[in-house]
Order: sequence, then C-alpha cells, then structure tokens
Amino acid sequence: MSLREVVVVGGSIAALTAVETLRMEDFDGRITVLSDEELPPYTRVPLSKGVLAGRESADDVVLAPLADEVDLHLRTPATGLDLEAQTVLTPDGPVRYDGLVIATGARARRIGTPGQSERVLRSYEDGLRLRDDLRRVSSVLVVGGGFLGMEIASTARELGRDVTVVDLAPPLDRLLGTTVGRHVRAVAERAGVHIVLAHGGVRLLGEPTPTAVETPDGHRLEADLVISAVGDLPNAEWLAGSGVPLSGGIVVDERCRVSPYVVAAGDVTVMATDDGALARTPSWTNAVEQARAAVRSLLHGDDAPEYRPSRYFWTEQFGLDVKMVGPLDPQGQPAVLDGSLDAGSALLAWPDAATPRQVVAVNHHTPPAKLKRMLTGARRTQLPA
Repeated sequence: MSLREVVVVGGSIAALTAVETLRMEDFDGRITVLSDEELPPYTRVPLSKGVLAGRESADDVVLAPLADEVDLHLRTPATGLDLEAQTVLTPDGPVRYDGLVIATGARARRIGTPGQSERVLRSYEDGLRLRDDLRRVSSVLVVGGGFLGMEIASTARELGRDVTVVDLAPPLDRLLGTTVGRHVRAVAERAGVHIVLAHGGVRLLGEPTPTAVETPDGHRLEADLVISAVGDLPNAEWLAGSGVPLSGGIVVDERCRVSPYVVAAGDVTVMATDDGALARTPSWTNAVEQARAAVRSLLHGDDAPEYRPSRYFWTEQFGLDVKMVGPLDPQGQPAVLDGSLDAGSALLAWPDAATPRQVVAVNHHTPPAKLKRMLTGARRTQLPA
C-alpha cells in the first residue's frame, strides 16, 4: 500500500521529528498533525530552567516551524482510534489516515486529591504558572528528587528561594547511582537545598493550593509553594478499546510498530528490554531517536532497521552538567577514566574501563556522540567471533 496521507498525533519533539523524518525520507503525501497543545511543537527542556526563571518565553521553546504544506491542528486532542476504518477521532470530527504516528507523550503524575490545585511542571502553561508562583513566594518544597525535581530546586535556589526536596530515597541515586548521586546532592546542599527522606511517601496538605506535606510518621513540612515532580503517566487512555496493545503505555515491536500502518514513538511507548520485560524510556533523546525509527518503519516496513535506544540522558543543575549513557542506576564504584568528582570534572565508567556498561560525564568536555560510541564499541568487543 502506498501511503498518501499520514497523521501524526502529538505536539512535542517526537511529533516534530516524525514530520521532519517523513520529508527527509522523501514522503511527498499529505501530513496532518493533531495536537492538544496551545503552542506549536516545542521543547520541554527549558521549562525547569529558563522558563521557570523567567529568562525564556514561548519564542524560545517553540521548535522549528512546520513546513507550510503540513496541516497543523492545535487544541485538537485525539479522543479515539478506529483501526479498521483507519480514522482518528477528534472533537472536530474524524481524521482519516493511510499511515499513523502516535506521539501523544505523557502527563505529570499527581498525588493530590481532586480538591487540590496541585502544582506540576510538564507543559509550557505549567511553567508560566510556576514562574508566577515563584515570584510571590519565599519558600518552596519540591516533592520528588529525580532529574526534574532537582532541576526545579536548582532554579528556585538560583532565584533566592528557600528550598526543600523530599523524596522516598536519596535524590538521584536511582538514576545516576550512589557515587554521582551523592556528589550532586552535596553540591545541592552546599547551594542551600534541604533534603528530607520520607520512606513511606508524603500526603499533600492544603486546599485549593497545597502549602505543606505530611510524612507517614506525622512529620509536617511547610512551604509557601509545594511542587510535585513525581514522574509521569503515558497519554494512552484515548486508545482504550481500540485494539492497540496497551501495558503501561503503547506496546511497540522492535521497529516501533503497533499494528499495520500504525507506529508510535516517545514517552507514550513501552518496548521489550533485553530480558523481555516491557519498559518505558521517557527522555528527550529517546523521543527523537524513536520517532525517526518509527517513521522509517512506517515507510519501509521490514527493510527499516530495528530500533536500539541509545539510552542517553542529561541534566543541568546547581552548576553541574551531567551526561549519561547506558541503563540508569549504575551499581558499585566506577572506574575513573579522567579527572575526579572532587576536582569538579570527571568521566566515569561502570563496571570497568575496558567494557563499560554505563558512562557518566560530570562537567566533562566529552560530547554525547563520543559517550554513545564508548558503549557501542564495548558491545562490539563482546560479540562472538
């Protein structure tokens, strides 16, 4: 079947990358993009940094404009999918496709009650709301010590706010491992961040806007502003009953395929790992790389290469630029390839320098492409002759 009409559902980096890849692969048919956002496709990377600090606006986050021949529908959420009729349902009516790219991403996970106006950071609108909140407060409590939570804490400290981060476990350990996690926490604490562990989680207090949390043992932490940064949930509910395989997200095969003429990419997807378990990889890099692979699969079928995530992550906080390739949460002590954490710049590898499974650069000049090649080269040396 020759594709003439491709519909892309979503409005962020995966959707834009899908459109760009379609044109790069010489698809000359009609492209329709359906997005529930107010803005054209934009990057979320600056939301916890420049947008939150008030240094960047919509003009700074919106990505390269779509070509004139792309039919972009903003404020148009997908509400359903009819696989047999090859139709996406929307409030404005059905949209037919020959090929479909699903890139609906994820939304912020919430832990509050329906009566609470819980503050989160996922969209540009969230960023503007929090920016205005930060201008009016003197103290901030961030629930969640992952990349996003710690980046929010970093920006709030940069603005001179009193900042506390509360988490189930030591922030960043589950992502960067204990060695690097401990180092980043030490830098954050020197910058004035208070870190509190609440092993049983917390409950948000206050309505409509929470101003405190309570731990299972009854300890209460208060702040002028409470922000939840406790992960995200894939936007896949609109596909319930459609026949699309769902298991904590849209299940895709090794070529990002969902069903005939349907592919998916980005934070909404789950894919089998080496041990067979289904897992999401919510990151900017995965969204871009997977969107490229999905489109090539849509256009070329089995002739398209299988998708192999590069597993590249990065975060900027408290003056630290941390880049990582490989599975999250490296275990044990790393091999030091260059520099040292104490000196402020380090290149580290796990489990050893000869066959690294994970590599982390902290304020180190090694570019992402070279970090990825370090793992690729290690995998090749382990292949049987």
